[in-house]
Amino acid sequence: MSATVVVVLACGGTAAWAADRFLVEHVQISDVSAYEAENSTITSDDTDGATATLTGSSYTDGETSVTVSTVTTGTGDETVTYYVADVVLGDATELRSAFAKDQFGENIIEPTSEIAADNGAIFAINGDYYGFRDNGIVIRNGVVYRDEPARTGLAFYTDGTVTVYDETTTSAAELLAAGVWNTLSFGPAIVEDGAVVDGIEDVEIDTNIGNHSIQGDQPRTAVGVIDENHLVFVVVDGRDEGYSAGVTLTELAEIMTGLGATTAYNLDGGGSSTMYFDGEVVNQPSNGGERGTSDILYIEDARS
Repeated sequence: MSATVVVVLACGGTAAWAADRFLVEHVQISDVSAYEAENSTITSDDTDGATATLTGSSYTDGETSVTVSTVTTGTGDETVTYYVADVVLGDATELRSAFAKDQFGENIIEPTSEIAADNGAIFAINGDYYGFRDNGIVIRNGVVYRDEPARTGLAFYTDGTVTVYDETTTSAAELLAAGVWNTLSFGPAIVEDGAVVDGIEDVEIDTNIGNHSIQGDQPRTAVGVIDENHLVFVVVDGRDEGYSAGVTLTELAEIMTGLGATTAYNLDGGGSSTMYFDGEVVNQPSNGGERGTSDILYIEDARS
């Protein structure tokens, strides 16, 4: 998570509770691939890869393309380095989600790169770390996994639109019926109607424990919407003086508007922030290596 979680292990009972809540795997679905095959009512796009090509930092497959670039701004201790993936989808269902270990539940984690490799991804980023919490609306690849409304979410529709929504005013069933393919439950929304959202530095994401806010200069991950089926993903490195200090949520929003995003949404950050392309982690995670996470968003390599 992007906020530091502090748990005081005062006595045996507290220690046992903390371990169960934050360390012990609680598997609710042990074979997600089979579960989705049985329960999805949406047929995803499945190309044969005949036209898929990879050239340097760009991948194309028919109308789908991924172009990854690196941006460095500032100098000295104010240097910021971030990675941008401009993604155009031939079909909205080509942006998929995958869970760590192909399982759904709490505290189930793997590095982004391992989840990506297991799913034949050409491109991936860390998701919303749904497994840290037990609430939120979780719809992935057209299948409902959790329906516990709690916060502002992001919904990806099969028609290529992406919208910010209030989870507490709807249900997973209603969203699925309306054509939602994936949801994310983290936030906050940082850009709406082409403008930086006011007050984003004070938004609470997880109110159950620890530091409720996600303030200051931090490593960040975000997704932005430029147009239907045209997305931009950003991973900002941080906590590394002279290479990248990280950014505030407002600065992240400004990066997204500068890239042309009219809507943008913050995802899990800190040590989780990871971008993967063509078999490699392209950024430098702040932990000195990848941190395990519960889920990713990815695009499959049609050549595999």
